[in-house]
Amino acid sequence: MKIALIGYGKMGHMIEQVALARGHEIVCKIDADNQQDFDSEAFAKADVAIEFTNPTAAYDNYLKAFSHNVKVVSGSTGWLKDHKADVEALTKDGKHTLFWASNFSVGVAIFAAVNRYLAKIMNQFPQYDVTMEETHHVHKLDAPSGTAITLAEDIIGNLDRKTEWVKGFQHHADGSEEGSNAVAPEELPIASIRRDEVAGIHSVTYDSEADRITITHDAHSREGFALGAVLAAEYTQNHTGLLTTGDLFKF
Repeated sequence: MKIALIGYGKMGHMIEQVALARGHEIVCKIDADNQQDFDSEAFAKADVAIEFTNPTAAYDNYLKAFSHNVKVVSGSTGWLKDHKADVEALTKDGKHTLFWASNFSVGVAIFAAVNRYLAKIMNQFPQYDVTMEETHHVHKLDAPSGTAITLAEDIIGNLDRKTEWVKGFQHHADGSEEGSNAVAPEELPIASIRRDEVAGIHSVTYDSEADRITITHDAHSREGFALGAVLAAEYTQNHTGLLTTGDLFKF
């Protein structure tokens, strides 16, 4: 199929490699310096646009793509707080199509399923308190990560004793630190660490006086995210509306 890339950084280059290897065609590449190409014939011919940019640009990119009736697959995070309702309205009844995920890795999809199942089990054992930690490269702008927020919301949805997630201990890219995991009993703290070129590590820990249970997903590279994004694009080509990894991975 014909794919447009919105955002041509490290992820964009990796997605291009994976898409070409799977027999797809890249018809348009849009980055910060050629925004006018949203109005090009090449972009309008795309079956799907794959968008990996930043929290401030993502929503406007969706609108530009939708204006040309191009479906979008996006891994950008940080825009939900301000634009979730708008996107839901735009994609209602399949008028426009957005496949959005905080993380496209197949391994993370499996990890998320394990996380939900574990939370359901732990709902029966109140002696365990739960905390989360996510570690990413120093270039990542948002904290907690979108993946961590998704995992936290899945825990809250299955664990009666937790009602909301909050920022916990923070280690910033410049080495400064703030915050604490010492929070109210009903709160789920997410610690965020920014260091080196870490692709992404997410851990969920249940701790009691007797023992500790931890599950962790540790990404070795961006390749798994890129493959998941292309798989999502292949799925999106024949589906409409607001789509998620729950539609793509049935477990």
